Formats: sequence, C-alpha cells, structure tokens
Amino acid sequence: MKSITFVRHAKSSWEHDLTDIHRPLSIRGYNDANLLSNELLTHNFCPDAIFSSPANRALTTCRIFMDTLNFKENMLTVNEKLYDFDGNQVVKFIYALSDKLSDVMIFGHNHAFTSIVNKFGDKYIDNVPTCGLVSIDFNCDSWIKIDKGHTKKILFPRNLKDR
Repeated sequence: MKSITFVRHAKSSWEHDLTDIHRPLSIRGYNDANLLSNELLTHNFCPDAIFSSPANRALTTCRIFMDTLNFKENMLTVNEKLYDFDGNQVVKFIYALSDKLSDVMIFGHNHAFTSIVNKFGDKYIDNVPTCGLVSIDFNCDSWIKIDKGHTKKILFPRNLKDR
C-alpha cells in the first residue's frame, strides 16, 4: 500500500515586490496553515517522509505543519522538481520515490496538485484551494506502478471554518 498526502501552499502575500519563488505567506495563509495542521493532529497522521517545493510559500506552509505535528527536521527533503505548476515534474518525482517509503506528504502548487489529485484520485476536485489537503491511497507496492487510487481525505480551510 502506498499513500500520498498533497498540501497546496497556504495563501501567499502579494504585498512585496518579489520574484514568485520568494513570495511569503499572507496572514490568512499562516492562519489557514495553523488551522489545517491542527486538524491533522486529530487524524493520527505520520508520514514516512515529507517533501516540499523550495518556494518560500510552500516551504513555510510545510514547516508550520511540521511544527504543529511535531515532525522531525530530518523527515523533510526540499526538491526543485516540486516547484512545478503543470504537474508533470511532480508525477515523475512520485514515480521515482523509493519503494521503502509507504506514506509521503508533498507540499507544492496549483494547477499541478488539482490535476494530479484528479489523475490519481477517485473523487473529482474542481480546484484544490490554498492550504487544501488531499490524501490518496494506492493498492500497490511500488511507486512506479501507482495508477488510480482511492481519495481518502479532503480537508480545505473553508470547510473547517464553517464548523
């Protein structure tokens, strides 16, 4: 069994004149990342490894989750291939994962994540919003063999705020 949890970076700020990769989170982004990561605490979640895009907004979102969930720094690998917006590099990255890993968490970007969760999951998602989380399970033993899986968890900030 293989499992991937995708987390789109939280809302970024456009206040500063920075290149895309350097954009920070907005106040709402910090709030949403804290809200989602605290919700995940109740799900008994512990991946084997965590991967993040090097973009400031993705890596900051990742670190908020890691801090909240008490994950050790050595679980994290930052990879340039995850700074991808169409999803092709992310899919290649997933296929190349070590089969020693069963459960991974990836922090990245849209449109990549919306297209990937629809490619691999069994529930259609129109748009993975900022700080949206989607987990998909695959009934196979090798990352190169993953195909259609089961979408087991969808957590979006707006759904948690409505409770």
